[in-house]
Amino acid sequence: MDGRWIIGDPGRPGGGAWVEFREEGMCAHARDSSTELIPWSRIMLGMGVVVGAKYPGRGEQVTVLGMLAGLRGPLQGKRGGYLHMTVRHPYEDRQIFFDRHPHWYPVADLVFLEALLSDLVAEGEIHRLADTAWLDRAIGGLPPLKTMTTSSTMRELVARATERETA
Repeated sequence: MDGRWIIGDPGRPGGGAWVEFREEGMCAHARDSSTELIPWSRIMLGMGVVVGAKYPGRGEQVTVLGMLAGLRGPLQGKRGGYLHMTVRHPYEDRQIFFDRHPHWYPVADLVFLEALLSDLVAEGEIHRLADTAWLDRAIGGLPPLKTMTTSSTMRELVARATERETA
């Protein structure tokens, strides 16, 4: 992946689905080896992150299927997740699938990822995801997130992550 950041599991036996952050946009790699590039300029109105079902309940980041796939047993590592977003030209809602790794996805980490993505979209800075040095600095020094992190603390952590570039 040339050091690029990805979401998903490209190393899955038989082929996986993942999203790669490139200079020109988000590249969605499907299990059938097809790819789709969504230019950064098309992404608008924040971004949702869900592990489990395609259409979760309101405010859910991890559905029941997403939780079960993080536990040991026959469902471990099964299913996947989705990035939900609205794009323009033409306007449409999009769900991009990614395969999950066979480990637990902490809910606080998913909430932070969603908050970071949404903040970058709102600030017109979503293209920064392609800058691996910036992204490493932005999230590299963050403390481990707690399950019960409040929304105000999450906002502070996102603000801290996004201002690392000027530090």
